[in-house]
Amino acid sequence: MHLLRSRVPHRSRPLGRSLRPVAAAAVIAALATSLTACGDDEDSGGASGSAKSSSTVTIGQHSNGAAEQTDLEVAEVAAISAKVPESVRDSGKLVIGIGALPAGSVPLNYVGDDQKTITGVEPDFGRLIASVLGLEPEVRNSTWENLFVGIDSQKIDVGFSNITVTEERKKKYDFASYRQDNLAFETLADDKWNFDGDYKNLAGKTVAVGAGTNQEKILLEWKKKLEAAGEKLTVKYFPENNSAYLALNGGKIDAFFGPNPSISYHVTQTAKTPQATRNAGQFSGAGETLQGLIAATTKTGSGLAEPVAEAINHLIENGQYATWLKAWNLSNEAVDTSQVNPPGLPLTNE
Repeated sequence: MHLLRSRVPHRSRPLGRSLRPVAAAAVIAALATSLTACGDDEDSGGASGSAKSSSTVTIGQHSNGAAEQTDLEVAEVAAISAKVPESVRDSGKLVIGIGALPAGSVPLNYVGDDQKTITGVEPDFGRLIASVLGLEPEVRNSTWENLFVGIDSQKIDVGFSNITVTEERKKKYDFASYRQDNLAFETLADDKWNFDGDYKNLAGKTVAVGAGTNQEKILLEWKKKLEAAGEKLTVKYFPENNSAYLALNGGKIDAFFGPNPSISYHVTQTAKTPQATRNAGQFSGAGETLQGLIAATTKTGSGLAEPVAEAINHLIENGQYATWLKAWNLSNEAVDTSQVNPPGLPLTNE
């Protein structure tokens, strides 16, 4: 989130567990037998067809109910694909890095219900970009750390893995932003309270948060400010999200503060149940002075960030970007335009 990972400052990290947890070894084995192997801990998966002229990209394929499956016809834009570096253009493919091993993170990136397709918000968007660039998408799944090793060695052309733009990362990587990096408050659906972007609205509330996370750091800062003003904010901790949601359903806490994508996903899963929840307000993972941004990540000087940003803006202008976000219930993280190397989380916060 911050992911940055939303849990540890300035590193985008998984936001939850996959719908169907699969041991890393089993995931790799399934991918290896079903897809083109791409390394000891990297696998390709879920490519949505070759991409000269026009291709169909299936959003939410094998998502196990996390997304509304949607087919999008995406044509190559010659004026943009002509700007792709020759080495990438000649290969005919865009190698997309995903850091989803071992278990993945719903709804961002995980192994689908067919036990082999790499699905999620991030790989789907990478496939859309590949189509605009006239390239065949090749998704390589690895651990978070090896994702960056792959970008550094240029075995991976571009990372789509909920990577937050930071000033520290800009020393090594070029970015093309495509989503807001947000935290959110989740409450019961019948609770009328809203955060409204003001920490003072937390006075008198009991809020659960994950220990050691970026959102905990922000919440504890608000707690201190409220205490200085004579107000009380109670912060609760639970070993995992399911325990926090049991506390929410039982009225032991008023809200859960976590990464917006995971909360948006959980809201869809509780809809039409007695435990229905809602998103009660968002806050930038970069803090109150800067909107955090998630971005496609390339090696500095590779020449890919600019055409990727143009491809993103093309998808925005043509409505396919909005369709992609809506399918994953993440319309609340939309950006108006993609920026190349926008301001990132400052060095002093990392």
